[in-house]
Amino acid sequence: MKNKTALLFLIIALSALLLGVFFGLFASLQYIIPDFLKELVPFNKMRPFHVTTVISWIVLCATGSIYFFITKEEGFKLFSYRLFKTHFILFVLTGIGIYVSFLTGKMEGREYLAYTPILTIPIVIGWILFGINYFKTLSKNIKNWPVYYWMWGTGIVFMIYHLCEAHFWMIPSFRSHFIKDISVQWKSYGSFVGSWNMLVYGIAIYLMSKIKKDSTLAYGKTVFFFYFLGLTNLMFGWAHHTYIIPTQPWIRYVAYAISMTEWVVLAHIIYSWIKTLSNEDKKKYCMVYKFLRAADFWVFLNIILALLFSIPVINFFTHGTHITVAHSMGTTIGINTTILLAAVFFIVQKSLPNYKIDTLFIKRSYKAFNVSLFFFFCALLVAGVKKSNWMYFTKEVHFSEMQDSLYYVYIAFFVFGLSLVFSIISLATVLLKALLKAVK
Repeated sequence: MKNKTALLFLIIALSALLLGVFFGLFASLQYIIPDFLKELVPFNKMRPFHVTTVISWIVLCATGSIYFFITKEEGFKLFSYRLFKTHFILFVLTGIGIYVSFLTGKMEGREYLAYTPILTIPIVIGWILFGINYFKTLSKNIKNWPVYYWMWGTGIVFMIYHLCEAHFWMIPSFRSHFIKDISVQWKSYGSFVGSWNMLVYGIAIYLMSKIKKDSTLAYGKTVFFFYFLGLTNLMFGWAHHTYIIPTQPWIRYVAYAISMTEWVVLAHIIYSWIKTLSNEDKKKYCMVYKFLRAADFWVFLNIILALLFSIPVINFFTHGTHITVAHSMGTTIGINTTILLAAVFFIVQKSLPNYKIDTLFIKRSYKAFNVSLFFFFCALLVAGVKKSNWMYFTKEVHFSEMQDSLYYVYIAFFVFGLSLVFSIISLATVLLKALLKAVK
């Protein structure tokens, strides 16, 4: 079965998810016990391990899902299986290289891409191979593209560009000009996230279309409006993160309006689908439905938070606090991860139609996942408010004293984080077991 490589992408992705949550758990422990693993992997290394591994989960799972959908579910013959396998091997070897880079202290990169910059070259090559395979395959097989094909293609193209743009700081003319440097850095990372959102949101619409067996869902005016809105957000929405940079106010306000509107439309699409889905389809694709419903809840919750801290006055007080981290956790776990878990459940069901999963165990893990994430999210908000209060309203209080005052908040942060880790492990191991069976 030539589609096994797509499943291998998903197996590696789920492995990255498991590793990522462990790194996150260890990082949260370092808040409570500063000396925990300090000599082996200090916090300045643990954070990149966590961030990069979780991003790898999102990217690898989205990639494997798209490969599976176009080859297995749609039945298209891939343009080149050699490029497909080369793409997979490149990503795996580069992932190992990134971990070696972190362990040896070669962390010359920035923010999400903290590893040594040379490793971005094979990553970009992998995306180029993906793009060639994707566009060559679809151009031969289909003319009137549904919206999710446009979203996936757009995500691939912009991922290539913004990965390159994120390294413009290596050009002396950029690095020597602080405002230009920081502007391009935030622009590239914001659009980098927008690129993988294109892939993930396209997967959500694909799943909704297939479960409902209604192709019009992927051709309607609303979803194409959402696509163009998402494209505009990918290109310009980053600007509302740059309030600290001296730019024209209208640029920030336009970007803010665009990003908020995109989420409102996504929430409307999923909510409308949930309302019109038959009970039969809800039962047939039980976990897919549940995770997409959870994604809708987290979209709504993040709209409220983003609406608040995208207001310039509020953003001034929240920037650089745990409130930003809460927003990040709400999007990467609450929205992206729930959609991708829905995709993996769908793929397992399609690959192994007679495979029996312990439904009661999965449902309990699903509830634990959502409850833990909600309180984890709340703990981050409380920590963010307290830190902001210390930064702007408290005088003559040392940082160490502020950290000590957050001790019980960090305890709650760790406890709910631990519960979240166990629920993700439960879900991921069940899916991993099924996928390993499928590739045999």
